[in-house]
Amino acid sequence: MSNKIYEIKHAEDITQLISKYAGKGKSNKVIWLALIGVFIDAYDLTTLSFGIEQVISEFSLTPIMTGVVASSIVCGTIVGNLVGGFLTDKIGRYRVFMADMILFVIAALVAGFAPNVWVLIAARFVMGISVGVDLPVAMSYLSEFSKFSGKSNKAARLAAWCPMWYAASSLCFALVLMLYFVLPAEYSHWLWRASLIFGAVPALLIIFIRGKYLTESPIWLANQGRLKEATDILKTSYDINAVLSPQALSNTPKTEHKTAKIGFNILFKQEYLARTIVAITIHISVAFQYTTIAFFLPSILTRFFHTTTLTTITTTLALNLLFAFTGGLLGIYLASRFASRHILVLGFVLQAIALVALAWVGHPSNPILLYLAIGLLGLWLFAEGFGPGAQMMVYPTMAYPAEIRGIGVGFNRAVTGVAQAIALFVLPVWMTKYQTDVFNIIAIFAFIPIVVIGFIIRFEPTKYDVDLELKSNIDINKLLLKDLS
Repeated sequence: MSNKIYEIKHAEDITQLISKYAGKGKSNKVIWLALIGVFIDAYDLTTLSFGIEQVISEFSLTPIMTGVVASSIVCGTIVGNLVGGFLTDKIGRYRVFMADMILFVIAALVAGFAPNVWVLIAARFVMGISVGVDLPVAMSYLSEFSKFSGKSNKAARLAAWCPMWYAASSLCFALVLMLYFVLPAEYSHWLWRASLIFGAVPALLIIFIRGKYLTESPIWLANQGRLKEATDILKTSYDINAVLSPQALSNTPKTEHKTAKIGFNILFKQEYLARTIVAITIHISVAFQYTTIAFFLPSILTRFFHTTTLTTITTTLALNLLFAFTGGLLGIYLASRFASRHILVLGFVLQAIALVALAWVGHPSNPILLYLAIGLLGLWLFAEGFGPGAQMMVYPTMAYPAEIRGIGVGFNRAVTGVAQAIALFVLPVWMTKYQTDVFNIIAIFAFIPIVVIGFIIRFEPTKYDVDLELKSNIDINKLLLKDLS
């Protein structure tokens, strides 16, 4: 623990200390627990990406029912995003996080053992609720347990959600690949079931170790007027030697009633409107593109490139690891050193090029064009990893202050859910009707954010710490009571 002693008088003091000194002690463990939550989100959303063909066969699904099964988890995320975002700001990060981990376990087990398609749909919907609830609270943890600038800053840690997402996707396909060789042929239809059940494992891990590392966010506690609890967490989780001023309770306004009145409409008030427009643009654009390329990647390889089952699994795994995951790792590096807006625009430009080129290639008629098409898919995934994929959570999380962060992230993720649900219904139809020309349609969703972010609204979320934006600029040296060094 630091030899310096800081006196806490106001909620802003807590925020300022964390903004400058976070990243020590148990706070890093909280970051990893939040990222494991993101891992579960990605894993659960990926499980039926390959397994949907087996589900269709096992339950004899019509195209309409296939769309219902595929979109049920996404529809659940819409509900979960809105409810989770509200509850994250209302009752705190810790309780919401633990509740959705328990929900994860139950939903994964029920889905894995579903006796019919209706139980599967219901379980996947509940699983979607848990995914939706988790992301607002996970992003709040990543932001509020990180310092604003320097190595491992807020932007870099928020961007880390992307490689974690693709690590989960890759693990999902690696597990499917392993089961492909391990399971006897007569049990091959259990591939999708086993992969769903495995999703409960990391959630159980968090539940078992929560007491040792996981705490409430001190920034949220401070904004609720609970300065003593927030100060205690600074000492136990951040190794910041802080003491509560005797005048703190009388000087700190109670904000519970203010928080209770906050709703989603605040995101559209003048001070936040431009940020909300940018965030919505990013989330809709990413949703349609990601659903096309990442979610339907096995279908693209099978339908358009005519790959075998084994080739589809191995190629999907390779593309996720070599391009999406490595792009996500690059995104962490870039997020800590460059403006988010510039990274986003570059990523969208590369994606637009990849999509237009894929439409030009069409159905590969020879091995050279086939490898070119796979390389273009890799380019799109790489650009997604370092650009829109990483930055889409940086924007809403760092654009809104702690008291509305859950609402902001939840609302934007709900927008993503609506866009994904629409995409899951229309894309199979578009792929059948337009074939590879569908890539030109999806390229529109790469061009629109280039125009909006690059030329119309140039908001930069990493320019300053939004948690201190509307508050007095506290000098940390004024908080310093004593330096024992």
